[in-house]
Amino acid sequence: MDDAVSQLDSVALAPWLESHVEGFHDLMEVRKFSGGQSNPTFLITAQSGKYVLRAKPPGELLKSAHQVNREYRVMKALAGSGVPVPRMFALSDEDSPIGRMFFVMEYLDGHIFWDPALPEIHEYHGEKAPERRALIYDRMNAVLARLHQVDVEAVGLGDFGKPGSYFERQLSRWTQQYAASETERSEQVRQLIDWLGANMPPDDGRVSLVHGDFRIDNLVFSHDAHEVLGLLDWELSTLGHPYADLAYQCMQWRLPHQGGFRGLGGIDRKALGLPSEEDYVAAYCRRSSIEHIANWRFYVAFCFFRLAAILQGVYKRSLDGNASNPEKAAEYGKAVPVLASLAMEMIEQES
Repeated sequence: MDDAVSQLDSVALAPWLESHVEGFHDLMEVRKFSGGQSNPTFLITAQSGKYVLRAKPPGELLKSAHQVNREYRVMKALAGSGVPVPRMFALSDEDSPIGRMFFVMEYLDGHIFWDPALPEIHEYHGEKAPERRALIYDRMNAVLARLHQVDVEAVGLGDFGKPGSYFERQLSRWTQQYAASETERSEQVRQLIDWLGANMPPDDGRVSLVHGDFRIDNLVFSHDAHEVLGLLDWELSTLGHPYADLAYQCMQWRLPHQGGFRGLGGIDRKALGLPSEEDYVAAYCRRSSIEHIANWRFYVAFCFFRLAAILQGVYKRSLDGNASNPEKAAEYGKAVPVLASLAMEMIEQES
């Protein structure tokens, strides 16, 4: 692993933190979090408390990728909006003590669920495990619906993306990103791209702030799992179509539970207390005053392709020596054609 990814120069960093982060003093330790593939993230421990630093990776980067300044801007704008986000402290420029842009935010003392099946959830203070799992998914659903109800003009994000034709523009963008990071030709991916282009639904005019990577392991829950403390990892956020976030999360119901996918496929969801995809979508629709979502198959298939393009980019960075976690990145490279195959199987089965 590149030392610049796994380590930061704490001697050079300390003066910047003390001058830019209110109340910061006496840096004690900088430690990289093991999770995360895109932007390296570090726990900063000081006498004044704990903080989180999130930086661009070093090296040559794809155009429009790793914009930590956009993450900083959107979370800062959402303070007080009803969408739970950590407090933003400071944003550096590219000419920073570590040689690349980063921001510093609040450390949230909570719990992240890395497995959507929630195996670590047990009976707690009289609450049965299935009931607690159902509550966690309901809290997550509520955060997603609230996010899509944010008045982007009121919070200063009216120019955060181009409204309209979201899926058409996104398909073009991710097709280009995939092509720029393709390491070997995949017929499955090409077939999926062609199907998406041929089955693009007409734009229905819906525009909202979208997170871009909404899933359970990007949420920090309170230790009793009753509350969402923060929604993290906003690198892919923009103004777009709310169904993109909903379909992206529901893609997890269709991914296998084994390997690196951590999906909900092949497990007894009802016994665990987890909602079905249909029930989860219905709860979102009730919260959003939506009667029915047409073209659902397209939205899910698009999310399969988008994830494949993202993982291909991670894999390409690992070959270039710039991945945050090279070992996992290599696994993700193998997952790309699998995702495309799963999408095409879904399309054929539900046609």
